[in-house]
Amino acid sequence: MLEVVPTLAKAPDGYSVLDIAPMCGALGAEVSGVDLSKSLSNEVFADIQKALHDYQVIFFRDQDITPDQQKDFGRLFGSLNVHPVYEPLPGHPEILQVVKEADALNNIGDTWHSDATFLECPPMGSILYAKEIPPFGGDTLFANLQLAYEMLSDGMRRMLNGMQAVHSDAFLTQVNSERNATRSTKLRDGALETKEVLHPVIRTHPETGRKCLFINEPFTARFEGMTEKESRPLLDYLLAHIKSPEFTCRFRWQKGSLAFWDNRCTHHYALNDYHGHRREMHRVTVNGDRPH
Repeated sequence: MLEVVPTLAKAPDGYSVLDIAPMCGALGAEVSGVDLSKSLSNEVFADIQKALHDYQVIFFRDQDITPDQQKDFGRLFGSLNVHPVYEPLPGHPEILQVVKEADALNNIGDTWHSDATFLECPPMGSILYAKEIPPFGGDTLFANLQLAYEMLSDGMRRMLNGMQAVHSDAFLTQVNSERNATRSTKLRDGALETKEVLHPVIRTHPETGRKCLFINEPFTARFEGMTEKESRPLLDYLLAHIKSPEFTCRFRWQKGSLAFWDNRCTHHYALNDYHGHRREMHRVTVNGDRPH
């Protein structure tokens, strides 16, 4: 079914530029002065898009939005993804209900990763909205893959340039199926066929032109033309490099907080440190293009 992309409202009189406050030196900024439940002016939309390009992940506080309003915001940036593996929020196939009940042991996203890179066209970005948070814990970490690339040696960048890697969803369809009983967000019923796709190890951002390391722990299986065993030492080095503290930021959630990350150039990690408490988030994911 053809999706209707919301139009942007005309800027009202007295429009002022949004307040963009960087969180740390690596990436991340808080955006204030906007209500995402309402139509956005062209100027406000442009400021949000620029902040996303400049800071890779942006955060909004004190939002009160419905699932439809969250989807409308996401559609300003492109068509919406329906996750191929996890069950969606009932009545909203474009929203992934990221929930951990108080008696669950495991969450989802508790490893450094970019979303769904096993797809031929991985997501452009994801918009995560906090519905219910625990009294402590449950923070999300983010890492800047552009900065991680730029801090590699000239020799390492030359070696990686032109290399491709195999991305696979075997981590989801095999390993995590064993943990389904201890999770609140479930894998879809039935047998899931493992998918593999080739992506460049060094990706160029389609809008900013900046290069980044485009590999991640759960979905990058091996380098093209190499076995998993042969690939492991270099993959392990690069994945450890990406997690260097100076490339990261940490976001502490509040009810009504919303995070929007550029999936093309970031990793994120959901901490599982709030056992005995419930956490519910709603995630909208915007479709992307094929990496080059």
